[in-house]
Amino acid sequence: MSEDKPHQNLAIIGHVDHGKSTLVGRLLYETGSVPEHVIEQHKEEAEEKGKGGFEFAYVMDNLAEERERGVTIDIAHQEFDTDEYYFTIVDCPGHRDFVKNMITGASQADNAVLVVAADDGVAPQTQEHVFLARTLGINELIVGINKMDVVDYKESTYKEVVGEVQDLLKQVQFNTEDASFIPISAFEGDNIAEESDNTDWYDGEILLEALNGLEAPEPPTEADLRLPIQDVYTISGIGTVPVGRIETGILNTGDNVSFQPSDVGGEVKTIEMHHEEVPKAEPGDNVGFNVRGIGKDDIRRGDVCGPADDPPSVAETFQAQIVVMQHPSVITDGYTPVFHAHTAQVACTIESIDKKMDPASGEVAEENPDFIQSGDAAVVTVRPQKPLSIEPSSEIPELGSFAIRDMGQTIAAGKVLSVNEP
Repeated sequence: MSEDKPHQNLAIIGHVDHGKSTLVGRLLYETGSVPEHVIEQHKEEAEEKGKGGFEFAYVMDNLAEERERGVTIDIAHQEFDTDEYYFTIVDCPGHRDFVKNMITGASQADNAVLVVAADDGVAPQTQEHVFLARTLGINELIVGINKMDVVDYKESTYKEVVGEVQDLLKQVQFNTEDASFIPISAFEGDNIAEESDNTDWYDGEILLEALNGLEAPEPPTEADLRLPIQDVYTISGIGTVPVGRIETGILNTGDNVSFQPSDVGGEVKTIEMHHEEVPKAEPGDNVGFNVRGIGKDDIRRGDVCGPADDPPSVAETFQAQIVVMQHPSVITDGYTPVFHAHTAQVACTIESIDKKMDPASGEVAEENPDFIQSGDAAVVTVRPQKPLSIEPSSEIPELGSFAIRDMGQTIAAGKVLSVNEP
């Protein structure tokens, strides 16, 4: 895995039986990312069973079995290299895991491959995933029209399904100009790593070309500094050292910074990274830094550091779009779970449920509903029980998403639409 190529998080989305796992297996196999010993092991099994020769299907069956047994697939199975990028697959076997992963930012996907089976077309989960992908800020979609082998590689079937998908994307206001629609067979390998003779009517890009052609995600260096604090240490000889990962912007020595919601600030004296002093640090860097005049009790985990002249927002209330993943009953006004946003964990009350959205179309389904439940998407107004620094997702996406937890599980996830400051 070459670390010197730019990195992309890639979500694989689509209806459960449309071949996502097979596609993941095929991508890993074609890019040489399935470890040799795994292939050897399958070869032996195939020969023992008199299958002779190596069947790609074997890699797949094995991955599928590991899944069913609930084994988390070795992370090596989830990364692959192309000429341009190295990709980490944010694999989305279940809609719940997908949403949870997307939100907690452990894997904020930049782009996605939507898998739609040629013999089935747009299914309910296809709609849901596309709606979520758009809600959660995926930029570009590559559409794989899969299982072309099952429909005898018919161009007419391909065109029909492409039409259905285009209608769906328009419905949820996804920009379809950039979407590419590739006829593939993940199982047989058509148009994944090389052009297929079975689809001589198709002259567009194959899947690996389309992946190479994705735009590189721009590191958010131009944005204002936002540095959520993970811990605060006292280090002898230096003093108070807050530690965290820069989400956006640049931290320079000499900068005047402000910590919110603690509402204290000062001048950055030193920045340390990997035990070395550095003059500046950028998005993705984990830093410890010291600020003139700040004591250990002045700031805490969950604070956000930003420029003193334009400090991070603090919400008295905020409006957010959420997707409810699992809740044993219903959610009504007054519900107060814990919101996890960047490094902060704050109990927040859902003051009002403003509208319920239709996940299939992205349209408003109901104004001011009495309650929402599992599977619903809604716009809500939220009041943090203590000050919380959070930003509108449209302005600083890295500080605009959150997960909602209660009873030991992730109940919902969402993004901030607007912040009402005190």
